[in-house]
Amino acid sequence: MRTTWEEAGWERLGEGVVRRRMPGWDETIGVVAGSDGVLIVDTGATLGAGAELRRTVRAVLGRGVTHVALTHPHFDHVLGTAAFAGVEVFGAAGLGELLRRDKEALRADAVRHGVDPDAAAEAADLLVVPRHEVHGRLTVGLGDREVLLADVGPGHTGHDLAVLVPGRAGERGIVFCGDLVEESGEPQAGPDAVPGRWPAALDRLLALGGEDAVYVPGHGAVVDARFVRAQRDALAVRFGANSS
Repeated sequence: MRTTWEEAGWERLGEGVVRRRMPGWDETIGVVAGSDGVLIVDTGATLGAGAELRRTVRAVLGRGVTHVALTHPHFDHVLGTAAFAGVEVFGAAGLGELLRRDKEALRADAVRHGVDPDAAAEAADLLVVPRHEVHGRLTVGLGDREVLLADVGPGHTGHDLAVLVPGRAGERGIVFCGDLVEESGEPQAGPDAVPGRWPAALDRLLALGGEDAVYVPGHGAVVDARFVRAQRDALAVRFGANSS
């Protein structure tokens, strides 16, 4: 007998759409299931995490992941990708080149944040980069439903991808934001952030989802457009930036 998403520790966001806050770094993983395909949003911090996600999807749905969307190039969101052999991987324009070039920096960052050194090295060695890069917007079909991938950055990084799941009858749209939005703490601006353009990225994110959408942060609880707008305004003050 199959398990359910709730039994597996996932939060249901809509018909065929769920998410999980991972242990350790609290990164959000999303899953969107259509009749002919399953898309996972981000893949966790290690190959072990990715493999566990892959097994869970199959245990609940009875079929495997067919598409991966990577929201940005930080270790806790990309290092599990090699666990999804043979799937179609998507990322913002330029993400593939960055990951090929900066594997060692990615490994070192993972270790600095507490990933076991051997696990980090293995994941970096086997790192899978996007085959499909999104310039602007791209629609991905999953059979009876579609998702929209949008290159809304730069902001949190130079390569921020958002995933919009349009709402069905009686349901709101759902936007997976990556770390452009964080609810569990102040948004983190590392050395690869583009602070002056982050508020404008959130303007594009809000235009993508609209006022009624559910917004899913890269870390923390699900929020609404009002929260995203308030975070956008706080970032503008913090970095002295405006929309563009």
